[in-house]
Amino acid sequence: MTGADAPAGGPPGREPVLLLTGARLADGRLVDVRISGERIQAVGTPGGLGPLPSAAGPAGGTAGTRIDLAGYLLLPAPAEPHAHYDTAFSAALPGPPPDGPPELVRRVTEAALTALAYGATAQRTHVRIGDAHGLGRLEAVLTAARALHGLVELQAVAMPRLLTGRAGADGRAQLREALRLGAAAVGGCPELDPDPVGYVQVLLEAARGADRPVDLHCSGADPGRLARMAGVLAPLRPRVTMGPCDALAPGASTVLANAGVRVVCLPQFGGCAGVERPPGGLPPSVVRELTRARVPLAAGSGALRDLAAPVGRADPLEAAFLLASSGALGPEEAYDAVAGRARAVLGLPPVRVDAGFPAELLAVRGDGLAGVLAGGHSRVVVHRGRVVSRTSAVREFADTVALALPRQPLPED
Repeated sequence: MTGADAPAGGPPGREPVLLLTGARLADGRLVDVRISGERIQAVGTPGGLGPLPSAAGPAGGTAGTRIDLAGYLLLPAPAEPHAHYDTAFSAALPGPPPDGPPELVRRVTEAALTALAYGATAQRTHVRIGDAHGLGRLEAVLTAARALHGLVELQAVAMPRLLTGRAGADGRAQLREALRLGAAAVGGCPELDPDPVGYVQVLLEAARGADRPVDLHCSGADPGRLARMAGVLAPLRPRVTMGPCDALAPGASTVLANAGVRVVCLPQFGGCAGVERPPGGLPPSVVRELTRARVPLAAGSGALRDLAAPVGRADPLEAAFLLASSGALGPEEAYDAVAGRARAVLGLPPVRVDAGFPAELLAVRGDGLAGVLAGGHSRVVVHRGRVVSRTSAVREFADTVALALPRQPLPED
């Protein structure tokens, strides 16, 4: 079951306090974590952070909330750096997905909440603009983002189809309007434009004028073209991201490393709807090559149950599991790809379970990172200092005479 606590708030100095007790950190320590407002106030030994404030206290402060996380691993919350919510859940529809605002807003909202329940407190979705869609899909995403404010941070990347020549005039106009409406980044697939380098040049000018980052779809199959595109975007680094780079040519990882480009891979399917071709999977060799070249590598989910990926999931731990189980990365590196490095792609500050850092946290039932990636189902999600989602998985077995079978306890408030 999932749910959310009451909204945070209060005058300065009287923010609600959240005390997480008995949690295990990735380094094995058992700790209590005290959160005040939107930041971690203190991390200490179990029982060492003192009592919670009382509403009737001398300062008239806000009463605190205590959550027992015994049996849970406490981690920096993951982020979703590459999704396609405007097409989410469309695979099961009997015909083309309706593009009316209410239906689009509903599906985008459902997709964002699905990812949030898995732990992604910050998310970025790529949204097509122009052609028959106009700006309708982007407007639906922005509407959902405003409605979800306080539960999850949702960013939209505007993706025009064509940008160069006469055929790209409408796309250029739509891109300018998308930025005015509030798109958080500019992107698209330059390989689908007759002039890929010219496409990137248009994006660079738009991004610089609006002070936005660039987040592109590309395969990386042509290292010469990749180098030219990266060269055009050099003035904007490090605010340049490319992905999924699933067809990376030999030597292309060095090009990306020298250009200071971040890469988002999609371990579930390799490719996604953005490149308009069937996903071919992500070879572990590509991940290893990018890692050897020291390219900042994040991981996302990509498509969510649309025609490109009818069984796509929005679980960051699934992406980390696939990176680790393939042998491409160790468990710690794999989790960092969906957490710290994914947040960097979104332009967000780093998170550590330490005093002073943003209270963006995920607690997962399990005794270590490897066990959590292998099957952590029960989760508690903290965004901006408050619990915004809980998922409790209770495992029970049929009664037998011979065995006393385990039942998982639920977290206690």
